[in-house]
Amino acid sequence: MPSAVCCQLVSVPPTQANFSDQDEELNEEDECWTDLQLAAKDGDLTKVESLLAAGADVNAAPTGYYGNTALQAACLFGHDTIVRKLVEADADINAPGGNNGVRSALQQACVVGNKSTVEFLIENGADVNAPAGRYYGRTALQAATEAGHLEIVQALLEKGADINARPAGTAGLTALGAAAACCHTKIVELLLEQGADVNVPPSRHKGLTALQAAALNGSLEVVDMLIKASADVNAPGSSFKGGRALHAASAKGHVKVVERLLEVGADMNSTSGWGGKTAIQTAAIYGQDEVVELLWKRGAQGPATGGTILFDI
Repeated sequence: MPSAVCCQLVSVPPTQANFSDQDEELNEEDECWTDLQLAAKDGDLTKVESLLAAGADVNAAPTGYYGNTALQAACLFGHDTIVRKLVEADADINAPGGNNGVRSALQQACVVGNKSTVEFLIENGADVNAPAGRYYGRTALQAATEAGHLEIVQALLEKGADINARPAGTAGLTALGAAAACCHTKIVELLLEQGADVNVPPSRHKGLTALQAAALNGSLEVVDMLIKASADVNAPGSSFKGGRALHAASAKGHVKVVERLLEVGADMNSTSGWGGKTAIQTAAIYGQDEVVELLWKRGAQGPATGGTILFDI
């Protein structure tokens, strides 16, 4: 039986979470970056100081799909000293990110998990509730919960971060959904205690509810936590590249999660996704024979074959 594999539910733009992808993307677009942005990314304090002394534009706009301002680049790669140097030079803390990345300096810092940098940015006026960018974006709180940085999550909540902020339009996740997707049980527990809405609908494109995210990644513990918090086991999935919780668990072959969802009333014959696929069809499409057999024995209707892919997994 497949085990839970956390944080592999969506394709995300380059972040600190995957340096190899980030470096490849940056190498392709280095010619689009200013010298100061590259020096900040590389952590070259001497060059940063030299460029600033020579009058380099500390607020040059990001270019390319995943461009960053100098400050955002320093935050993304964890260069705290350079972050402070750039802020001293009047870097715009709340400048928007690149075309697709669209992450502020604080949002980037929350991915990395450097609490000192996060606190410094907030002290200097960073907006803790800057919205998530349209494509794969995260608010600061969503970024911190996804990365599993409990202390930063607590700090952001203390500073008034919106626990139920709207997720990005493409592959968006609420703070609770991000924590559930990555099996961060302590953060899930904290967010539920602080009033997180367990039933925020998924974003239209590649979105997931918190329960769907947990089911997709096979965390029975998180699934149970969300069910106890009254998560809707039959909530519709995203209209594009999504499905109900049962479809999600079926797609990945998480038998124990499938069984649990059925126990609490998941409708095995409901349809979801393009063309309206049942859970048994979804399991068949992904080659999950054990789930197909389980659903068939439970009385699932419809063919155990055919259809389109519902999830990017």
